Amino acid sequence: MPLLISAQLRVAAQLLADAGVPDPLVDAELLIAHVLRMGRGELQAAMVRGDDIADPDAERLASLIERRAAREPLQHLTGTAAFRHLELAVGPGVFVPRPETETVVQFAIDALMESASAAPTAIDLGTGSGAIALAMATEVPHARVHAVERSAEAHAWAARNMRGVENLALVLGDLATAFDELRGTVDVVISNPPYVPDDAVPRDPEVRLHDPAAALYGGADGLDVVRVISRRAQELLHSGGLLVLEHGELQGAAIRDILGADGWRAAATHQDLTRRDRATTALRP
Repeated sequence: MPLLISAQLRVAAQLLADAGVPDPLVDAELLIAHVLRMGRGELQAAMVRGDDIADPDAERLASLIERRAAREPLQHLTGTAAFRHLELAVGPGVFVPRPETETVVQFAIDALMESASAAPTAIDLGTGSGAIALAMATEVPHARVHAVERSAEAHAWAARNMRGVENLALVLGDLATAFDELRGTVDVVISNPPYVPDDAVPRDPEVRLHDPAAALYGGADGLDVVRVISRRAQELLHSGGLLVLEHGELQGAAIRDILGADGWRAAATHQDLTRRDRATTALRP
C-alpha cells in the first residue's frame, strides 16, 4: 500500500540518523527527490499536497537508504555532485568535490578575469572530477584551461564532465611532467592535491572507504605532492603568474615555508567560509 511521501521522509531520516549520517533529513530529502526525479522544491510541494510514493519507487528508495546508512557517499547514490553552478557526474574511482573548494577556485577565477591577456591560460594539476577546471572554463569563457589527471578512473569521470566544453583540454598523465609545451606562458596554476598525512586516516567512512587513496594521502606530512607542484608551477607560470593550492587547515605555515624556500613571492594563506585556513596563493618571481 502506497505511503505518503512525508511519512517515507520521516522513516528514512530516522534510519539515517540512527546510522550516524551527519545530515539525515537533507540526505533523505535528496534521495527521495532523486528517486522521484524531481527537485527539492518540487518534493516539498508534493508533500504539501499529500502525494503518495508508489511501491516500485518506495522499494528503490529503501535500497538507497540502506546503502546510505552503510555510509556509501550520497553523491555515489545519486551519481551527481554540485559544485558552484555545475552538476558533476561522480562515482567510485573519483574524489567527490567538496564545498570548501568552491572558495579556493575563486582565487583562480579572479586572476583570470583580471588578466590583461585576451585569452589567459590556466592549468588544473590533478583535476579529479574536473570540478576546478570546469569552473574556470565556464565562468571565464575567454580563458584557455588545461587539466591533467593521472588516474585512469578519475580521468574517465573528468572526460565525461568536460564533454563539449570547447575552451578546456584534458590529458591523462603525470602532473610533474604535463604541459611542457606551455612552459613559461601560463597565467594561473591551481591544484587541490592529496594533502592528508599517510597516518591521519579520515574518520568519516564516506571518505575513508570510498574516496580514492591517491586523491587523499600525500606522504608523511601530507605535502609531498605540494613540493612537486611548487617546482612544476614555477616552470609553467610566467613571471607574476599565480599559484593556488588547497590544503588542510593546519598546513598553511608549512606550505608557505616550502614556497618561500623555492623562491615564490607574496605567499599568503586564506580562510574558507568556516574560518579555517584552506588555500595558499603565491606569485612566480
